[in-house]
Order: sequence, then structure tokens, then C-alpha cells
Amino acid sequence: MKIFISIIILTLFSSFSYADKNMKIGSKGKEGDVTRVIKVAMYDNYYEPSSFKIKAGETIKFEVENLGELVHEFNIANKMMHIKHQPEMQKMVENEILLADSIDKVKMKKMAKMDKAMGHSHSNSVLLEPKQKGNIIWKFDNAVNIEIACNVPGHYQVGMIAKVDIN
Repeated sequence: MKIFISIIILTLFSSFSYADKNMKIGSKGKEGDVTRVIKVAMYDNYYEPSSFKIKAGETIKFEVENLGELVHEFNIANKMMHIKHQPEMQKMVENEILLADSIDKVKMKKMAKMDKAMGHSHSNSVLLEPKQKGNIIWKFDNAVNIEIACNVPGHYQVGMIAKVDIN
């Protein structure tokens, strides 16, 4: 009986892992393919706008500005991916790379040599200090169940999530 239960548990965990690799969130877009520009303001702890209507296949340039007093992230993913990314962000806090209102970019670069995740270099994400701006160009091809969220520890949990409606 114990072996049977263990097999079921292992099968479930391996299917979650397999499913996660095949999640459809779109892909990095090209400047020449941009069909629309959306300006996004990040505040402490919300986005403006708080939701996005996007056509399937559309390539969007998000011009993101952090108008809050804290570091924030604009990350395009699905809920499972956000949850998996949060321990990486926590590790950045624990290593004093990610501070409440700043990012130690020297330490980030040094730590990234040992652990690539500490570099926070993702095409679907921008991490900004207060008053900073950044851009993401994203093609919403094969994108399903997307949300935009801040994965700085605690921010997702307090609702720094923007809904994405793809039609």
C-alpha cells in the first residue's frame, strides 16, 4: 500500500513539473512587430492599469515606470510560474541584493555568476527601483491564463497582480 501511494504521489509531482514546462505564456517580441504600446505605472502595491485586454498573437511594448517607494517587478507569467519564481526573489532578499527601495546591482552581478537566477535577467520581467523605467516587448502567441504580478516577497500575496484578458 505504501509503495502504491508513493507511486501516485511521484506521478502527480512529475505531471505538475511536466505541465509547468509546457505552459503557454507567449514569447519575447521584436521591436518591429509591436502593434501597440501600453504605459504601466507601478505603485505600492498595485499596477495602473490594473487589467489588460490583449488580442491573441498581438505584440505589445510595455513601458513600465515604478512610481512607488519600493522596488517592484512587472512579470508576465501564469500563477504557477509566479509561485515558482517567488523563492528566487526571496533568495535575492536574503542575499541583500533586493532591498526595500533599491537593488544592489554590483552584488547581483557577482551572485549571478554562481546562481543565474540571482541575475534576474528574464525577457518576461522587469525589476525596477523607485523612479526607474523599463520596457518589455512581449508577443502573446499561445498565451493562456496569464497574469502580471510583482514577485518581490509579500507583494503578490497582498494583491499586486494585474489581470490579462486575451481574446
